[in-house]
Amino acid sequence: MNKFKKIQAYRLGPLLPIIDLLFIFPVLLYLKHKSTKSIELHYLGDRKQIEQDIKKGAFFMTNHRDICMDSAWLTYLLFLRYGIHPYIGIGNNLFGKWWIQHVVRTLRAFVVIRNGNFRDQVSNAKLLSEYIHYLRKRRKSIWLAQREGRAKDGNDVTQPGVLKMLTIDSGNFFESIKQLNICPVCISYEYDPCDYLKAREMQLKRDKPGWKKSRKDDLVSMQVGINGKKGRMVYRMTPSINHDIDQALAENPELLKLSKNEQIQFVCNLIDQHIHAAYEIYERGEKFDQYIEGQIAKINLSNKDEDYLREKLYEMYDNQVKNYEKVQLAELD
Repeated sequence: MNKFKKIQAYRLGPLLPIIDLLFIFPVLLYLKHKSTKSIELHYLGDRKQIEQDIKKGAFFMTNHRDICMDSAWLTYLLFLRYGIHPYIGIGNNLFGKWWIQHVVRTLRAFVVIRNGNFRDQVSNAKLLSEYIHYLRKRRKSIWLAQREGRAKDGNDVTQPGVLKMLTIDSGNFFESIKQLNICPVCISYEYDPCDYLKAREMQLKRDKPGWKKSRKDDLVSMQVGINGKKGRMVYRMTPSINHDIDQALAENPELLKLSKNEQIQFVCNLIDQHIHAAYEIYERGEKFDQYIEGQIAKINLSNKDEDYLREKLYEMYDNQVKNYEKVQLAELD
């Protein structure tokens, strides 16, 4: 009996590259010309070291900008440069129609089950963790976002729950994390086409405590994220965090005596530092101010608070710069 049957990606072997080349990549090329100025793959640090890390099979963990396209563009870039098609984790909350699950699992996606009671969630987390470690033992590369949902305010922070899931049954946390070979990747948009939708969500949550997005809201975000203008997009790869963990343990063996929650937070901070240091910082000026005003004009709310919306839109972009500068200052100390 196959215990991974309800979540695993379908096995297509040599058919997958053919599907990519004949169907998926032509669509991505069309979207690339329609919605971006460019999509670039860059590196932070020693490129040879990074490429050595990913040769072992890598767990690519990224910040979360777009519901659909984060993993799609990364797969496109990795396939063109290295012939890699990573396995992709996708939440079942995005399966609006019964057939969507089968389509994405055909494209090497596995299912992250997010519904159910507490007992179900624990059981599903154990199954998912076991499946991911099963893939990594077979030296397969994987993509997963650093958090469950997109960072609405642009403050990209790794959720401890993600690392807790990945090591749910581990006896030695650091060894379990190192087996994954996490290589953080930073995604930078010059313009986030969903920024005005995120600002709208923030006002709705402020004005109506308990407000939650509908499935229709998710579909609109997916559509805007796919087709909306993004300017320059940069994916920047960073080395495996295994190097940082080994160095930290060599310098401070007391880390092994920390509680698991403290060890998890330590690794979350490492991933965040990689991603924050790898941001592409874009020039901003009068043209950007005009862009913000244009995004505010798109927001449809009966009690539209333009000052609040403007503040939140700027915050989405400013937080990335603040996090980048914080890492640069820490390196100077």
